[in-house]
Amino acid sequence: MPDASDTTPENAGPPSGRRGAKGRRRKPRSTRRKALVITAWTAAGVVVLGGAGLGYLYYKFNGNLHGIDINAALGTDRPEDVDNGSMDILVLGSDSRAGDNSKYGGGDGESARSDTAMILHVYEGHKKASIVSIPRDTLVTRPECTTNSGGTDPGGPRRMFNESYSVGGPACAVKTVESMSGIRMDHYVEVDFSGFKKLIDTLGGVDITTTKAISDPDSHLNLPAGAHTLDGEQALGLVRTRHAVGDGGDLGRIQLQQAFIKALINQIKDVGVFSSPKKLYDLADTATKATTVDSDLDSVNRLIGFANGLKSIDAKDMHMVTMPVVYDPADPNRVVPLEKQSQMVWDALKADKPIPAAATKDSAGDKGDAGSYVDSN
Repeated sequence: MPDASDTTPENAGPPSGRRGAKGRRRKPRSTRRKALVITAWTAAGVVVLGGAGLGYLYYKFNGNLHGIDINAALGTDRPEDVDNGSMDILVLGSDSRAGDNSKYGGGDGESARSDTAMILHVYEGHKKASIVSIPRDTLVTRPECTTNSGGTDPGGPRRMFNESYSVGGPACAVKTVESMSGIRMDHYVEVDFSGFKKLIDTLGGVDITTTKAISDPDSHLNLPAGAHTLDGEQALGLVRTRHAVGDGGDLGRIQLQQAFIKALINQIKDVGVFSSPKKLYDLADTATKATTVDSDLDSVNRLIGFANGLKSIDAKDMHMVTMPVVYDPADPNRVVPLEKQSQMVWDALKADKPIPAAATKDSAGDKGDAGSYVDSN
């Protein structure tokens, strides 16, 4: 869910802003899991289609899926696969300007960055989840990564987080997150500009209520205060907007994205996906075309197994935070982690515990009112 107005990761804000061999922790399988992405919901619905005698659709949707073998790319130099029944998923929104994405402007037409990054932690029992948003312009110590051209990038300190994806694609992004957090990612899911837009349109739009007017020419969005059903273009504009909300920085945009995600989750159960075979087919087809997943999810059967019970965690059961950061004293357009508070977040997730309020108390990402522009209740 990136920002088309930024072709380089240069505006974090103004100075005034385990998996095991099968990709899961090995507890008995639960049917009470829920991911944050529409793909998971629609894949669960493919079970209904298969039961209706339309099993041939499995082959079509299998052909749509694009998988990345993270295990093979990263090898054994990864955090321990903690067997506590929880699950961690890295969800990225990429901003490639290639193909259908080129009309969103900027870039060289080929390169891409991960302008939106979230760690989704599903707790044991799969009734609650925490989401940690990672600001794209966070300065981190990036590990050595294999580059997209097959070479080696040595990484190093004070490298922007979203450059990891540019340097080495999904594998480097996962490696960087695991290096930062000490948490092994069980799964990887990526959605790009055009894919996000098509998913929202196929879903039939998303109902939101804006409590304040939002007008941002850079994201081509103009919403008065009030109730709206956003189509794909408007939804993309909303999650890309930053100049029109809060202090105009990336941290405010993250708050807006989190509010939108809650609105999306609240709506998905009410759109008649499972009662309308055509909508189910269209959504499953669009979703499987629009996303890139790790190789443990790159078949319909595996995706169904992952998604079959991903229907029980409502927005109210999701705790959303931004990784604790402050603006970099040397560059107000960058942010740096609050080391002690960030470690509190990672320790809580590793222990499968709630994130303590103290972890985000002094974070720049926990300040501002950008999230109040959208009513997510």
